[in-house]
This record gives sequence, C-alpha cells and structure tokens, in this order.
Amino acid sequence: MNIPDTLKEIRPAWVRRNANSMARGAGVRENFQDQLERFYELLLQAVESGDPAWIDPLLLEWCNAPTQSALREGDRNVSEVLNRMLLTTYELVREDLNSQDAMEVFGAVLPVFTHGLEKAARCELESRIAFITSDLAQSQARMERLDQSKSNFISVAAHELKTPLTLVEGYSAMIRESLKGDPGRQADAMLEGIQTGVRRLRTLVDDMVDVSLIDNNLLDLSFQPVWLNQLFALIRNEQMGSLLARRQTLTIQAFPGMEQMLFADPERLYQAFRNLVSNAIKYTPDEGRITISGRMLPGFVEVTVADSGIGISLEDQQVIFEKFGQLGDAALHSSGKSKFKGGGPGLGLPIARGIIEAHGGSIWVESEGFDESACPGSTFHVLLPVSSEAPDPKLASLLGIDPPGG
Repeated sequence: MNIPDTLKEIRPAWVRRNANSMARGAGVRENFQDQLERFYELLLQAVESGDPAWIDPLLLEWCNAPTQSALREGDRNVSEVLNRMLLTTYELVREDLNSQDAMEVFGAVLPVFTHGLEKAARCELESRIAFITSDLAQSQARMERLDQSKSNFISVAAHELKTPLTLVEGYSAMIRESLKGDPGRQADAMLEGIQTGVRRLRTLVDDMVDVSLIDNNLLDLSFQPVWLNQLFALIRNEQMGSLLARRQTLTIQAFPGMEQMLFADPERLYQAFRNLVSNAIKYTPDEGRITISGRMLPGFVEVTVADSGIGISLEDQQVIFEKFGQLGDAALHSSGKSKFKGGGPGLGLPIARGIIEAHGGSIWVESEGFDESACPGSTFHVLLPVSSEAPDPKLASLLGIDPPGG
C-alpha cells in the first residue's frame, strides 16, 4: 500500500468533513477550506519526506492570528483544530481501509500531528505570555496616568481653595476685631466657629499642597541646625490637650543622638514626627501609652514612635503610607483630630514618608497585627542620616562651622 496515494484519495472527504464540523457559515467555510487544503498539502510533504517540520510555517501563521479575546481567555484554537483534524483522519481511514492499512496510515500521520501539537502549544503559550505582558504594561501605564491625574487634581484643587479660604479667614478676623468690647453680641462665638473650621480647612489644603509637592519631587527643604529633643518637646506641648482629653501618656526616652545637632529642615521634620504622634494618639485607646525613643547607628539616627494601640494588620502596613490610604470603614469616618479611630483624609503618614525620604532617610512600621481587644500596638521607625556639616557654605560660615572639605 502506498500511504501518500491513500492520503490523496481521502483528501476531498477529509477537507469537506473538517470544514463542515469546524466552520460555521458558507463564507467562513470557504475560507477555512482553503486553509485546510494548504495544511493537507504540507501534511503530504511531511509524510513523504519524514520531516514533520513541513507544517511549521502554517502553524506559526495560525498561532499568530488569534484575536485579543482568544488570547485573553486562554483559548487553545490551533491545538483544538489539530486535534479535530487528527480525529477526522482516524475516522476516515477506519471507514475506508481495513484495520491493518488504517493503522499503517494513521501511524504515518501521527508523528506529524504530535509535532504540530507540541509546536502549537509552545507557540500559543508564548503568544499569550507576550499578550499578557503587553496588557500588564498598558494597565500600568494607565494607572500611572490616573495617578498623575489625581496628583494634578490635588495640586489644582489645593491652590484654587487657598484664595477663598484666605478671604474667609481674613474677613472673619476683621469682623471679630470690629466687634470687640460689645458683650451684647453673640457673633464672637459664631466667628470663633468659622475660624475653627477655617483652620481645619487650611490644614487640609496645606496637606494637599504637600502631597502634590512630594508626588512631583518639588518638596523644598531648608537645612538648618536641628536638635531632636527640642522637636519632641514642642510636639508634646502641642499635643498636650489631646493627651489630657484622652488620658494618655507620652513618654520621651533619652537616647544617644537625641541632643546632637543635625542639619535638616526643622519645620518639615517637626511636621513628620507630629503626624506620627497624632496617628499614635488617634489609634490608641484612652489611657494608652505612647513612647518616643531611639538609638544611634553608623551614619544614622533611628527614632521610634511606639504606642499601645489597636495595631495594624500585615496587609495594611504598606497601604498606610499611600496617599488617601486610610484604614477602616469610611462610613464610620469622624473629623475629630484626636478622637479614637477618628477618620481623616489619609495624608499624614504619606506626608511623613515623603519628608523623611526627602532627607535621605526611610520610614517603616512594625506591628503584630490588628486587634482592638488585645491592642498589640504599633512601632514606627524613622531612620535619618546624621549630618553634622552644613550643606550650604554660607550657612556654615554664618554658624562658624567649617564647610565640607574646608
């Protein structure tokens, strides 16, 4: 028996049966029939030569032609087509030939189909990987554009709010000044309420501006001599009202480097550590403890702000440093600055991170997890580079300090 001649004899039935079973619609079937004719011709070449690689060019063409939806859904189109072709071949040779001849013909085409299935599987996998990689890159680009759009909105909104905020603040102060000495009027209490709201709104606007500066790497630092113990004392005095209201204790433990003069931006460092202490007060129950401590490391000073609060789950320990990354149920949001678990815009810790990193330092948090009953607490670590030299030669000359390299 001549196997190529036998394959040629069943060719019309093979093409017709595959076209009818795998293609829907006359136009589609006609086009698919042309593809089947091409494949069968290459199949004959592969069987006659003993080289299954004859079908590779057509398989590559088919593998590179799937739609995006097919790639996204992981459809194995080419592999399914080859499996169906192999089944049709088996059915035809069993119908037209005796068992021995059928097995001989089927044994001749099986290596070609096996090679084709391996080639198609590898090619389709590579195509899907390439598609997924491209899709992920596009998604990342979209997310970056969205994040930039949010940053731009924050910047514009903050600056747009500043002008009317300044007007309200100024005119309310002028009205209050003009009503002094008039105890019969109750406008003072109302104006005090307005100014309280204005102060809160100004704090929010200032935070939005800071977030915008940090996002765009525009945070400007003014390096001056700084003593950490002085910053901590100022923070304790500012937070004393909240501490008394919540019956909490703030302990500042002396540590090496605490009284050492550093060069940093005192206002920004104060802002960063104030945000950490405020966060500790907010998430520590009444009568809780907050401790500021630290240690000296080679080239760095490490400051820790520890609390006996409700803790932070492991999955949330990175989220809290992202802007607007507040935890908890937004429906339970409270505008109280020091109220237990009081909500906020979620800008304090991201701003603290931006300030610390702008100084060349780093910040992270450690907590055993979130538990409102056991209160495992949280410890925020701040690592600051020790700089005892003024970065500005003019400032060094003013302070009587030898500039770097002097």
